[in-house]
Amino acid sequence: MPEGERTNIEKWLKDRRVTEIECMVPDMSGIARGKILPTKKFLDSYNNETLRLPESIFGQTVTGDYIDESAILSEIEPDIILVPDVSTVRMVPWYDEPTAQVICDAVNRDGTKVSIAPRSVLRRILALYEEQGWYPVVAPELEFYLAAKNIDADYPLEPPIGASGRPEKGRQSYGIDAVNEFDNIFEDMYDFCEAQEIDIDTLIHEAGAAQVEINFNHGDPLELADQAFLFKRTVRQCALRHGVYATFMAKPYEHEPGSAMHIHQSVVDKNGKNLFASRNGRDTKLFHHHIGGLQKHLPTAMAMIAPNVNSYRRIVKWNAAPINTHWAQENRTVGLRVPESDAKGRRIENRVPGADANPYLAIAASLACGYLGMMNELKPSKPKEGVAYESRGFALPKHLLDALGKLHTNRELKEVMGEEFVTVFMEVKDVEYNAYQQVISAWEREHLLLNV
Repeated sequence: MPEGERTNIEKWLKDRRVTEIECMVPDMSGIARGKILPTKKFLDSYNNETLRLPESIFGQTVTGDYIDESAILSEIEPDIILVPDVSTVRMVPWYDEPTAQVICDAVNRDGTKVSIAPRSVLRRILALYEEQGWYPVVAPELEFYLAAKNIDADYPLEPPIGASGRPEKGRQSYGIDAVNEFDNIFEDMYDFCEAQEIDIDTLIHEAGAAQVEINFNHGDPLELADQAFLFKRTVRQCALRHGVYATFMAKPYEHEPGSAMHIHQSVVDKNGKNLFASRNGRDTKLFHHHIGGLQKHLPTAMAMIAPNVNSYRRIVKWNAAPINTHWAQENRTVGLRVPESDAKGRRIENRVPGADANPYLAIAASLACGYLGMMNELKPSKPKEGVAYESRGFALPKHLLDALGKLHTNRELKEVMGEEFVTVFMEVKDVEYNAYQQVISAWEREHLLLNV
């Protein structure tokens, strides 16, 4: 760290009387891994590079297991160096003691970024855009459920008790009073987000029981990925303070809609001009190429935007989720929606990613698909007219193993995302899928135990 930068962060920490700092790096699943350090030791680590973690954290599964064998990761588990991104330093507002948090980049000993780290993957995609004079802008929309505490995982989730003393049973899309049932949680959420400079915008009630959506203001993709990463952690903490769970699981309830992470994306030049629309407001060729890239490559990128076995339970007809990559204006049944806007706001909304996706990888993959479309001048299909569910079946993978197989065959996407990253990512997901295959479900016991 340059001396001036170290002085600034030291003053920042001293002014807030910070005693501990959480140094975090997002793993493949978007889980915060890292170390908690006393402030002095944190500052000293800058000079001697002692802030380290095993490289194997990127081979850790969502269950906490590790991949057995890897074509990339070393069996001797060497250390990587965590380099705090000081622009991400924030206070942690839910602790009693003054505690700060910082998101770190994973770096090799020669100073290069660790290619398999999700934050590095997103940086890689943004660098490819910048080489062309393109600067992507994104705005995520994150859906999640509140649920009553569920101590025994064998039992289904139930909606939590609201201010009325009753759980929400019916669907209350856009209901104001339904949101206010949990006003105490959302007041904490907004306060905590403000304290962390998380730039959230609109709160709405979604279609499911105690399901809500938060919209983020548009901005730089890396900054928005950081904010989404912090936001998930924040909402879970807010809910726990009030005795309930908040879950970003893609499909937590059998008979309720799933939760998505819609990504609005556009591309501007160095002067901030939107390259997706002409002066008279017409769609540009670059815009159509971007859509063409999303249409061609999203099915093979699904493992990164729908990364869990549960993710594919959300991708079903007539349940507020897309099943294909059709595009259209103001049509929420397609995978790629173009909201009505002026030229400055022209964008595409990718409605395929799930809320359970790692925000760094979901944004990186979505932008990578558009990038390949623009570089290869891919043409999109004609805009879909009418309801997209009535068209020819599914165009997206129906399960994780199918998605991993499609990713393996896409040489272009693997090259853009990084061969080493894709290899380790697929290794992690293979281990998770194999672990899931060992589980016998209640459905199997119900219908197969005595009937076959």
